[in-house]
Amino acid sequence: MVTNVENVQAGANGMSPPAGPPAIEVEHLSIGYHEEQVLRDIDLSVTKGSLVGLIGPNGSGKSTLFKTMTGLLQPWSGRVLINGRPGKPGPDVAYVPQTETVDWSFPVTAGQVVMMGRYPRLGIIRWPRARDHEVVAHALEQVGMGNFRDRQIGQLSGGQRQRVFLARALAQEPSILLLDEPVSGVDATTQHQIFELLDKLCQQGVTTIVASHDLSCVAQRFDHVLLLNRTVHGYGPPEEVLTQELLNQTFQSHLLLLRLGTRTFVVEDPHHFHHD
Repeated sequence: MVTNVENVQAGANGMSPPAGPPAIEVEHLSIGYHEEQVLRDIDLSVTKGSLVGLIGPNGSGKSTLFKTMTGLLQPWSGRVLINGRPGKPGPDVAYVPQTETVDWSFPVTAGQVVMMGRYPRLGIIRWPRARDHEVVAHALEQVGMGNFRDRQIGQLSGGQRQRVFLARALAQEPSILLLDEPVSGVDATTQHQIFELLDKLCQQGVTTIVASHDLSCVAQRFDHVLLLNRTVHGYGPPEEVLTQELLNQTFQSHLLLLRLGTRTFVVEDPHHFHHD
């Protein structure tokens, strides 16, 4: 596999993330399921308004890290702070998993799915008001699905469904977005639109972490890169983290970086594995 990675000196929005207290602080985090440890000794600090690319092989613990940040999973040891407070389920953190468990035959519209993102903010009455409908309409417009508000979710394509789930997260009005492969199954034009939207959100102070397998996209568009495989193997600007040594450690395989001018090509040889 050959991946074209551009060296980018600026962040996603062309400037450094704003100074201030961390939006996400992970300290000595270890966690797993039953008796199996998945993540160990994770330390991470993400500045408000950053766009962070999360890279790691399948089974590296990316989803576990996301679920711990949302408060859905409790750490074995260590802690996660969200905006300076212990992480817990709530409207401040929106998580869009790679796959949704949905009964596609259930008669629910795209607009109704997005309205689910408002539930954490509806309060005791739990009944949408005019502003909630406005937020839903705006979220659908942001992802290019404004004309599909009344379309049943089962009638949408995979890429369209993915955009609806992103709109649901936006309707939550979070300060932190956790997205697992958000452009999977969408065309190139839609991918560009989604990342343009993420750039704007980060400029507005929304902190975003995106799990992706596209090294080229991460190098070009993200402020920082987090290399994860059960523990952190690298975290920082793309030009500092996307090195042959750190990628080898992360993927536990033999990767070659071929530099041609300002471009870097990542070559993976599946027949040659790196052993510690």
